Amino acid sequence: MILKKTIVMLGASVIAGSSLFVLPVANHTASAKSETINFWYGGDGDKDIKPIIKAFTKKTGIKVTIQSIPWSQYNDKLLTAAASKSGPDVLVVGTTEMPNMVSSKTVMNISKYVKKDKKISPSNFFEGSVNTTKYSGKYYALPWYVETRVLYYRKDLLKEVGYNQAPKTWSQLYKAALKLSKRGSNMYGFNVDASEPTFGFMFARQNGATLIKNGKAQFDKKPMVNAISYLHKFVKNGAAPKQDLKLTIGQSFGGNGKVPMFISGPWMMNSIETDSGLKNNQWGVAQLPAGKDGNTSNTGGGDIAVFNYTKKKAASIKLMKFLSTKSSQLAYYKNSDSMPTLKSAWTDKSLSDSKIQVFRNQLNNSEPMPLIKQWDEIGTNYLQAWQEIALKNSSVQKTMTSFTEQTNKLINK
Repeated sequence: MILKKTIVMLGASVIAGSSLFVLPVANHTASAKSETINFWYGGDGDKDIKPIIKAFTKKTGIKVTIQSIPWSQYNDKLLTAAASKSGPDVLVVGTTEMPNMVSSKTVMNISKYVKKDKKISPSNFFEGSVNTTKYSGKYYALPWYVETRVLYYRKDLLKEVGYNQAPKTWSQLYKAALKLSKRGSNMYGFNVDASEPTFGFMFARQNGATLIKNGKAQFDKKPMVNAISYLHKFVKNGAAPKQDLKLTIGQSFGGNGKVPMFISGPWMMNSIETDSGLKNNQWGVAQLPAGKDGNTSNTGGGDIAVFNYTKKKAASIKLMKFLSTKSSQLAYYKNSDSMPTLKSAWTDKSLSDSKIQVFRNQLNNSEPMPLIKQWDEIGTNYLQAWQEIALKNSSVQKTMTSFTEQTNKLINK
């Protein structure tokens, strides 16, 4: 999950590396005895969420303190809070963290609220987002913001090698990337992301892979092995760099386009617009090229949950629901570029740009990574396995077999 924030101190007290703000009640009818709840927010500042919380206070009279905690510390602080049964009332949960949050009893089971209130019915949200809020058939959060991955490409450079539109299949992606890599020394066509833990798994799903089946990893099976072999072909034949080139977006995607195609999320839109030096008609975004089993992307983002040990359940439920409304999600998008999970919000004019709508269409075919407690560690281990393949030209089958055995030991701990 990625959420880029800037630090806003505005007279805040700094507590254990976190910024704590108490928002005043703007509703003149609220009494001095108004209830106060605590909201834990992952990021480096609260400027994007603060206006929305202020609107909640104005509407309900409920005061909210916002404790902004860097993502690098966030999950550990939540687990510590759960162990002590003392922490926030409402919290953000990363889309890969639900199994750990449930098993540690950090988050409250909200299934009865989801079933009773049509406004928060799962059918209102993108399916991929809803799947990140569930564990063992029960609901523990509401979808808040969402991101998925699409293909970024240089329209002008692709046209020069005979492509008037973005590649639509794996075959087209490879052929186009290979042609683009022939433009000269240190030129490539596509980036196989060596720093993104979900990258290989996303392609494996497009090739028909079931990642985890009956509690066992399937990474050594033909669908995933062939997907990783496909990605290795880019590196092996010079169509993709072997590792991160450590270039800015202006150096890699802008200018002569050393890497004119890559896969990423919506946060890259602003970087390209401000730092690449490209005109709007020189680049585009497209849904992912399809493998034999479609073009499934990865769902990320954040969910809103209630702390399992809160003593202010009613007020906490109110805030959770408020943040999941159309108006709140649109306001958060306008403040942060974090896309709404409510499907109805996507008719708003702020999301009408054709590039933005590509993400909306991709969200119809996007799923989160498997919701198991060990997934973050599995992702880290995948990156190490990929390095063996990309840098040392190790056997894909042997490497993935070893990775599978490593994963199953981890799952069975």
